[in-house]
Amino acid sequence: MDFPADAFYTGLVAEVYSLLKSASFPAERYARLIEKYGEPALELGCGDGDPLLELRALGLDVDGVDSSSDMLARLRGRAERRGLVVNAWLTPMEAMDLPRRYPTVFLAGPTFTLLPTDDAMQEALHAIRSALAGGGAAIIPLFVPPVASEEVGTTAREETGGGTVSCTVVAAERDEGQRTQRLTLRYERCARGRRETLERDWVLHWVDLPRFEELAGNAGLRITSAPPSIGADPADVVLIRG
Repeated sequence: MDFPADAFYTGLVAEVYSLLKSASFPAERYARLIEKYGEPALELGCGDGDPLLELRALGLDVDGVDSSSDMLARLRGRAERRGLVVNAWLTPMEAMDLPRRYPTVFLAGPTFTLLPTDDAMQEALHAIRSALAGGGAAIIPLFVPPVASEEVGTTAREETGGGTVSCTVVAAERDEGQRTQRLTLRYERCARGRRETLERDWVLHWVDLPRFEELAGNAGLRITSAPPSIGADPADVVLIRG
């Protein structure tokens, strides 16, 4: 069974996310983007607060949106413990309608691939255009996930104060025609003699640069810079209204 992002990042998955995430994105990089394009800035898919909280700690005017209430609850708890004030709205990026406009809109990492179809990406790009201030820029990494069939059976595990948490790749399915990859993931937490387990399907969907340029153009956005190729690593595309 597929889980949209707002349903996937809930419960145990949200609780262990920060322990098991495979990559982090340094706040300094996004601080440089904000310095270049301007404040206020908006992070799409801000999750539980990385790098948004670090950017706020630097004194930058940055808001966030996310589709998971559990992840935003964790963000707000982390912000409160650090004495930070953060504006973060519960909304899918493709449906956001925010009270501010932003010179800088960005995604940290390959969050755009969580949009499950080209139509959802199209809606998100329309919403991004509406969120942009005049002269603003949206920075979107395009990402093609590596083939994950060899990852089946692998486990990421971390020790916690009272036990362990883990995530195992149970199955992988890739459809190049539909540009999707589905991983069945088993999450486990063992603590104080108690074991919690759940399985969820994590689906990624990608587009190549020509298709992305077409979708952006339909939304009234124009690419001003793009990577020479789209491969296994995130690669930024910069969009402006036009």
